[in-house]
Amino acid sequence: QVQLVESGGGLVQAGGSLRLSCAASGIIVSINEVGWYRQAPGKQRELVATSTSWGRTNYADSVRGRFTISRDNIGNMLYLQMNSLKPEDTATYYCNVHRDLHDYWGQGTQVTVSS
Repeated sequence: QVQLVESGGGLVQAGGSLRLSCAASGIIVSINEVGWYRQAPGKQRELVATSTSWGRTNYADSVRGRFTISRDNIGNMLYLQMNSLKPEDTATYYCNVHRDLHDYWGQGTQVTVSS
C-alpha cells in the first residue's frame, strides 16, 4: 500500500523560508518521477516542481530560482525547499509520485505566507 505523508508546512512571513518533507512508503521514490503540487482556495491544483528518476528537474515559472526539489533515496523522502516566500505562495502543498501511469498523492500540508 502506497502512502505519502507531507510535513513542514506552517505560517511564515513574506521573505521567509520553509522546507516541506514527504515520507514515502510502499513505493520507491528513487526510481520514479516525483513532484510537488499546490492548490490555493478557489483555484486548480498546479505543478510546483518535478524531478525525474535520472535527476532532471522542472519548475513552475512562478517559483523557479526560489524553490528547490530534492530527494533522499536512502530515506525514501522527498523535499521542497522554499525560499523568499511570497503571499501568493499560500496554498496546500501535495507531494506526488508517478508510477506506471498512476499518480499517488499525499494528504497535503498547508503553507500560509503573510505579507
